[in-house]
Amino acid sequence: METVKSTADRIRRLQVKGARNVAIAALEELLILAEETKAKSREDFIRELSKAKALLFSSRPTEPLMRNAVSWVLCSVNCSKSKHVGDLARVVSSSVCEFLRSLEASREKIAEIGAKRIKDGTTVFTHCHSSTVTYMLRKAKYSGKNFEVICTETRPVFQGRITAKEMLKLGVKTTFIVESAARSVVRNADIVVVGADAITSEGNIVNKIGTATIALLAHEARVPFYVVSELLKFDAATLYGEYEGIEERGRSEVWAEAPKKLIVRNPAFEVTQRGYIHGLICEEGIFPPHMIIELIERKYSWLL
Repeated sequence: METVKSTADRIRRLQVKGARNVAIAALEELLILAEETKAKSREDFIRELSKAKALLFSSRPTEPLMRNAVSWVLCSVNCSKSKHVGDLARVVSSSVCEFLRSLEASREKIAEIGAKRIKDGTTVFTHCHSSTVTYMLRKAKYSGKNFEVICTETRPVFQGRITAKEMLKLGVKTTFIVESAARSVVRNADIVVVGADAITSEGNIVNKIGTATIALLAHEARVPFYVVSELLKFDAATLYGEYEGIEERGRSEVWAEAPKKLIVRNPAFEVTQRGYIHGLICEEGIFPPHMIIELIERKYSWLL
């Protein structure tokens, strides 16, 4: 359990970044727990898993992909009729592998679909860092397309620098801007592509702070705004009246030596309304975001 606590802490402190990487880190901890468990009974083993789940869920509020991944594993164990701990540990291993295969297959399909929207000469505007977005752009580049990327630095943690470095490594002409320059620059783009940390039941998306502003600016400039995301980032709790949690992080990320009496706000995410989203690029295709429930029923009905 100590390694679970350590991983939860690394997730909390952003030493593990990106929804996909957070989910994978959580699943790896469940594998370790299953391999090293000292539980003597089915009940003890499920209690261990439930404790690990609580620790991981508490690490960050805006991580539905991780929550869905962990819930899938625990559901598989609970549905197993075996009472032998060794058998249940193997259920953990097989369900983790199944989830990771599904996650990887979805990324490949998204990249294949999304890359078709990138044409020769396209200028792509993106915000923050999304491994799914950069994988899609890599797919477009490897298919022989020449395009440019404009990316924001993404304050206060500067995740945009990761995107910029990855694009340069690919040989993509890349322009780097501060967010406050977005209105002046987005009109030079042909398409805006961002990732998502969560998808709500209404078809809104939760992503890095600044995303909604860029969506508004893209709308003003008549530049199509696409969200690239696995459907597994859907938060089923929003079906039942819950709001997706918006994480507020520490003031020191914004200004380490700020005057003590100064109020410093540091929301990490925000909601972008579906009306500003041209299309959701997911493993099932490109759809208007209001179709999210139909898509989930078709692909991942267990989430409901």
